[in-house]
Amino acid sequence: NPKVTELIEAQGGRLYVWTDLRKCCSGGMTYLSTGSSPAADRRFSSYEAAGFELWFDPGNLTPPDELHLDVKGWRNKHVEAYWNGCVFAV
Repeated sequence: NPKVTELIEAQGGRLYVWTDLRKCCSGGMTYLSTGSSPAADRRFSSYEAAGFELWFDPGNLTPPDELHLDVKGWRNKHVEAYWNGCVFAV
């Protein structure tokens, strides 16, 4: 997605993606968080991406078959990551 690459390049050329367990009333859900700098205490591995550096830490989970990226936000644009196309890890 050219918009994703353009935004990542504007923010330094690196995207870090990591799992984020969030608890709620029905239990826990694992979502993906993204940033232009690494989250503390995480172990990132480099993956091939077109036009930018992609660093990913799946936590204790087996990495997804596909990691989808999209630009979200109207005022504060940011990159969202999707685990095999889903909002949360399955």
